[in-house]
Order: sequence, then C-alpha cells, then structure tokens
Amino acid sequence: MKIELISFALCPYVQRSVITLLYKGVEFKTTYIDLNDKPEWFLKISPLGKVPVMRVNGNTVIFESAVINEFLDETHPPSLHPKDPVRRAHNRAWIEFGSTLLVDLFHMLRTTNRSDFSESEVKLFDKLRRLEQSTTGPYFNGDDFSLVDSAYAPLFMRLDLVTLPHIRQQLANLTRLQQWSDSLLQLPAVQQSVPDDFAERTRNYLRDHNSFLARNL
Repeated sequence: MKIELISFALCPYVQRSVITLLYKGVEFKTTYIDLNDKPEWFLKISPLGKVPVMRVNGNTVIFESAVINEFLDETHPPSLHPKDPVRRAHNRAWIEFGSTLLVDLFHMLRTTNRSDFSESEVKLFDKLRRLEQSTTGPYFNGDDFSLVDSAYAPLFMRLDLVTLPHIRQQLANLTRLQQWSDSLLQLPAVQQSVPDDFAERTRNYLRDHNSFLARNL
C-alpha cells in the first residue's frame, strides 16, 4: 500500500495523521502545498479544499484527519482504539471535542487585539477544564497510547509555545492535562511529526498575521 499525505507544515490536523503514521511505523510520502496558493490538482481531489488529504495507491483519496486515522488504524494493526465498544465510542466523541478545541486555540492565537484574545481564552479554558475531568493519565485512557492521543498532541504542542504567565498558571492548575501533555510531548512520534523549526515557523506565522500573542511566544 502506497500512502501519500498532502500537507501544510503547520496544520494541526495534518499533524494528527502524521503522528499516527509515525507511531505505527507506516511508510509514507509527504507532499507539501501552500494553502494561500492551492494548486489546481489539489483542489480537484480535496472536496473541502483542506488538508490533510491522503492518496492511497496513487488514486483513492481520503480526507479529514479523524477518518484518515481510522483508516490507518484498521489497515495497520494493532489497533489504537480500546477494544470495548462503549469506551471506543467515548474516545471517538472526545476526538471530535478535540477538533473544536483546535478551532478555539486557533482563534486565540490569531486574534489581533486583547479583548478578543481574552474572550477566546475563556472559551478555550472552559473546554480544557471539562476535558480534564475525562482524562486518566499518563495518556487519555491510562497507560496505552490511542487515537485520542494522536488527536490531542497537536493542541498541547501549540499550548506549550504560549509563555504568558497567566496562561501558564492556568495550565499548571490542570494537573492531569499537564501530565498528559508532558507524556505526549516526550514521544518520538510526536516530536518528529513537525519540522525541526516548528516553534520558529509558528512564531513567524503569527507575526505575519499581526497576532496579539505573537510578541508573547
């Protein structure tokens, strides 16, 4: 099976799938595109015009990170989902919740003024506090890495770049989430899922978009 992942280097949704590929040891090719200048061939194969898109054997197209990860999990055992169907459904629900958190974090990082930043921050941390109530540690389900962990690692990697003292304190108060974050950020599959200069690229991206937070990263 030949796998090609079409990517934008800073996209957290792409990173979800890269983590799964690396953790499972799946051989794959990465093709990078510029989201500000999407090539015609990409628009023809991506129904939503978004990354990630995965091509299998050069022709079959799969899109949406959660769907890509489910496909990888089914075709490259062992599974990274719990065996119990109730727990498995629970995990899938929290993966979807994680997608909304990434949207909230994106708004917080990209906003250009303090008022909007504060509003986004409140919204994000309300959800993070709810998330913490469902975590076990050191990973989401306990000792075993799962697809939920693939889904949340990009969120924690970006939060780890935010150095504002009051943000750091709020994160420190979420002790189970902090433990989960620490466990994920130490994994080779997570560390290798972004370019070596990921932090600097992220800072430059936010500066280029006149982000309120840019000077605090």
